[in-house]
Amino acid sequence: MSKILIIDDEKVIRSTLKEILEYEKYEIFEAQDGQEGFEMIEKQEFDLVLCDVKMPKMDGMEVLTKSLTLERQPQFIMISAHGSIETAVEATKKGAFDFIPKPPDLNRLLLTVRNALDKKTLVQETKVLKKKLSKKFDMVGASKGIHQVKDTIEKVAPTDARVLITGPNGTGKELVAHWIHEKSNRAQAPFIAVNCAAIPSELIESELFGHEKGAFTSAMKQRQGKFEQAQGGTLFLDEVGDMSLSAQAKVLRALQEHKVSRVGGDKDISVDVRILAATNKDLKAEIKNGAFREDLYHRLSVIVIQVPPLKDRIEDIPLLVHKFLTDIAGEYGTTKKDITKSALEKLQNNPWTGNIRELRNVVERLVILGSKTITEEDVKKYADY
Repeated sequence: MSKILIIDDEKVIRSTLKEILEYEKYEIFEAQDGQEGFEMIEKQEFDLVLCDVKMPKMDGMEVLTKSLTLERQPQFIMISAHGSIETAVEATKKGAFDFIPKPPDLNRLLLTVRNALDKKTLVQETKVLKKKLSKKFDMVGASKGIHQVKDTIEKVAPTDARVLITGPNGTGKELVAHWIHEKSNRAQAPFIAVNCAAIPSELIESELFGHEKGAFTSAMKQRQGKFEQAQGGTLFLDEVGDMSLSAQAKVLRALQEHKVSRVGGDKDISVDVRILAATNKDLKAEIKNGAFREDLYHRLSVIVIQVPPLKDRIEDIPLLVHKFLTDIAGEYGTTKKDITKSALEKLQNNPWTGNIRELRNVVERLVILGSKTITEEDVKKYADY
């Protein structure tokens, strides 16, 4: 049941609103002035506040402003007999959901209340999803190498500098890219990832820059490329070392001019994206072999972040294992399994050529096939070293 607080110095108004809203099955609370109302908002969580503008001790605008600085923020509907367009605009600018003049029209009041509560629900769901997302891309580890990566991210994320993320497969290069995006000023805009190694060379340009209808046989309609889809946000070029030379030339132009043109088109499209790139290859060696453009390398590598392989951060393995045990239990809807100290030590002795990706797969296998408490014998039996 949604909790609604009515703040108004007129008892008749409070009683009328309470009667109407209780009939609609809402749980109603009352405050007779702004000071009392704000103190109630501080102490308990409300889904919605109906707040008069002109009141003694603390006016409604001050209640609104102070309440929206709290961790638990209710939706606000401002009500007033002295309403004007200026007051309504000021209220919505300060964060109110809506402004309703007194005496309120019953149908409008109920519709506005429902819409405000729907927005409250959406805000809460968004916060939950963001927490889940940030947890999914959490960077676990206390080793020196991971501390260096985290420190670099903290420094570079607020800028628009291009970052080249290097390291073997499975070390978490995409995780680093997500962290940079989430901590950047572009966090509310799209994060678009492209795996350059997974797209055939003849299709990579269409994937990145889009195409016009009829540009090639299967181009049945116009299509936006990843640069356009990432407008205002971040474009992550994973395994950039596998990109064809012709696509590299177009990417270089896009970085230089902040413009792209679709395959089969002749119109320039302005783009505002931050480029993050990753590779498991030695791009300097690729340059010597003629497989990668040196000018593009220098454009992409303003900042280089080297992600260490798991064999160089074995002290992080227990932390990673416990994270994976928690994540897998959540995915399967089961109780998290324990693991013995000797089993963890056994896992630390593995070379982990597949890095974190391999470790995660092994932990999942141990959860499925191992004992209730995962033992060293389980590791010997199921880890497949």
